[in-house]
Amino acid sequence: MKKSRGDNIIDFSEALCSITKDSVAGAAGEPLIFRGWQKQLTRGLFAEKPDGSLKHKVGLIGLPRKNGKSAWLSALALEHLVLGPNGGETYSCAAEKEQAKIVFGTAKRMVEMQPELSEILDVYRDAIYNPKTGSVYRALSAEAFSKEGLSPTFIAFDELHAQPNRELWDVMSLAMGARREPLMVAITTAGVKSDSTGKDSICYQLYEYGKRVASGEVVDPTFFFAWWEANPDLDYREVEAWDQANPGFGDIVAKDDFASAILRTPEAEFKTKRLNVWTATSDTWLPHGAWDSCIAERELVPGEKVVLGFDGSFNGDCTVIVAVTCEEVPHVVPLHVWEKPEEAGADWQVPILDVEEAVRQACKNYEVVEIACDPYRWARTFQVLEEEGLPVVIFPQTASRMTPATTRFYEAVVNKNLSHNGDPTMARHVGNATLRVDQRGTRLAKEKPGSTRRIDLAVSAVMALERAVWWHGQGNFMPVVFDLSDLGGNYEDQDFAGFDN
Repeated sequence: MKKSRGDNIIDFSEALCSITKDSVAGAAGEPLIFRGWQKQLTRGLFAEKPDGSLKHKVGLIGLPRKNGKSAWLSALALEHLVLGPNGGETYSCAAEKEQAKIVFGTAKRMVEMQPELSEILDVYRDAIYNPKTGSVYRALSAEAFSKEGLSPTFIAFDELHAQPNRELWDVMSLAMGARREPLMVAITTAGVKSDSTGKDSICYQLYEYGKRVASGEVVDPTFFFAWWEANPDLDYREVEAWDQANPGFGDIVAKDDFASAILRTPEAEFKTKRLNVWTATSDTWLPHGAWDSCIAERELVPGEKVVLGFDGSFNGDCTVIVAVTCEEVPHVVPLHVWEKPEEAGADWQVPILDVEEAVRQACKNYEVVEIACDPYRWARTFQVLEEEGLPVVIFPQTASRMTPATTRFYEAVVNKNLSHNGDPTMARHVGNATLRVDQRGTRLAKEKPGSTRRIDLAVSAVMALERAVWWHGQGNFMPVVFDLSDLGGNYEDQDFAGFDN
């Protein structure tokens, strides 16, 4: 069994912390008892490394309202104040100070209700002080400029989704740097994906990052991620969706409360606050779970007949190569991804020579019957590759081409007429893709212009599948190859704006 400080924290909380107001969880003054899922969550968050130090430095926990997250987080903050390091600094943070005071106020009330805590802690209006260790607990709001000079050991971020920007998060993250075992825990419901700047909110960025860690795409043992949400395909009015999203449903979450709330709460707000589902401005592309249902444990065989799909950017986004087999049930495998790192500056560029060599190597490893590419900004590369005898075919990402290709890919996925290898990066790109609908048809697009949520693997797979299906139906007939010498001209019905330009 993995080592954890969680059981010590559970023991402290259940022995010294009280319910502060009458609720489904119990009457005010009764001992705070962690439920099974709360105990598991606590043990996971406070897991230890082999040397006994804390494994995690940052935690993101997503829960709908009414699951007792404020009381749980207050107990954690108090345990750290009482049993944490000498000179510890504990802070409750939120978008507004009144919100930050919810967790702080709950902790303050717990101290006042428990004589043993009152004897060792001094309670003030805006602070709780431990004179024995010199540790302090305060509530902070979102004015990041006033937080310089702090040196926190434990940070309780409440409702992170409401932060207007990422300034407070970044200030507090940097402030932890001088501490030996700092821990910042954000607990939140879902919200709108964008913040006041129009970019992805810090909460949604961490949510996406957490999914990448959970899938194994990113290895980061310092990041803890736990998120409860309803399957978006479920009817939000059904008890099954309520139960799926709320670990305390029927226990500390009252069923009658849900039945009442759904009659007076707008659908979007109910889904966000009660089912923990992120709100979006565009329609999702694939039904929930459809892509995962097509996973097959198979690898490409050397010499296998494939079409390569290429979607490229120069410096602002992502460049990818995807292989799709030419058979009755095509198999989709991403071969290479050059994705701009989050920390990269404006001077980052795709390594063009590496991309060209990767295409050549793929043509050596497999029987590549076609390289389907949109040559926008990559004309020189594909002129070079064509001159070397590689089967380059132009596939402009125009509405007239992408609409039927998108429809074909969608039908293949939902009917399980294709398979893929379960690559987590591709799953992320497919999950990020939304649909653009206008008078010219339906096709893939980012959720909003300038978004950093990549969809390039999805786009290239759509292109490659369209051509792979053609090849399977046509046997060994050669496709029409466009004249690459005329790449400088305009494409008819040109429409690149929905992708990476």
